[in-house]
Amino acid sequence: MPTNTVPPPDYDLPDGFTHVYSGKVRDLWRTPDGLLLFVATDRISAYDWILPTPIPDKGRILTAASLWWFSQLADLCGNHVVSTEVPDAVTGRAMVCRPLDMVPVECVARGYLTGSGLTEYRANGLVCGNPLPAGLVDGSELPESIFTPATKAAIGDHDENITFEQAAGIVGADQAAHLRDLTLRLYDRAREIARSHGIILADTKFEFGFDEAGTLILADEVLTPDSSRYWPADAWAPGRPQPSFDKQYVRDWLTSPASGWDRAADVPPPPLPDDVVAATRAKYVEVYERLTGQPFE
Repeated sequence: MPTNTVPPPDYDLPDGFTHVYSGKVRDLWRTPDGLLLFVATDRISAYDWILPTPIPDKGRILTAASLWWFSQLADLCGNHVVSTEVPDAVTGRAMVCRPLDMVPVECVARGYLTGSGLTEYRANGLVCGNPLPAGLVDGSELPESIFTPATKAAIGDHDENITFEQAAGIVGADQAAHLRDLTLRLYDRAREIARSHGIILADTKFEFGFDEAGTLILADEVLTPDSSRYWPADAWAPGRPQPSFDKQYVRDWLTSPASGWDRAADVPPPPLPDDVVAATRAKYVEVYERLTGQPFE
């Protein structure tokens, strides 16, 4: 079976920083004073593969977007960020954060039907145990936001959608209810903010952890184009795949005849062509600028 290994960090940090882990997109380091340094790289993943072609400035965009959204949600939930004073080698794409006891469940909220939710709905009329009305199509707005948790997968494996009851079996009924309610409050707030800028936030994923005081707070990234589906509201048309501001553009190219990639063969994806790289970067920049009203520099 082909390997899907994470490349080593392409930068050096000062003495005292210890590399802890690298994921599909982020590198995690222990700082000299025992905190954590989250570095967002320019790597991009799709279909559980780390692609061989980076997207320039992607790490900086993800970091800037997360910091902006953390501030927008601060009255609803705290977060793990301590400082943005980071080593020069990772300026603009890293955050110093508190260590947390992470919740072993991905907390996903959906307001529109697409992706894996659509696949499940077509099979049984449910999404993660949530019954939905008949007749919905790709891109349909749901009657209300739903909580659709998932298990966290290792690199190369699929996250698995689970029901609320299964999540409760992992973290306990009270904690699962808290996660569901907080996830939906955060999503509904972010959805309204995005809508005010002409953008649909179709779905998103949150990660939570407990700090030393036992308080549940936001961790990792939040509401980035990597962890969310963003659609231009003026182009929304249920019944087909939607134009997007996220990495769906890359997924679509990979599964098109132009890529020549046989996904079913379990072989690594090909490099992205220059025009796909440029268009992907432009989409990430555009959604950041439209949401925040700030130029990306």
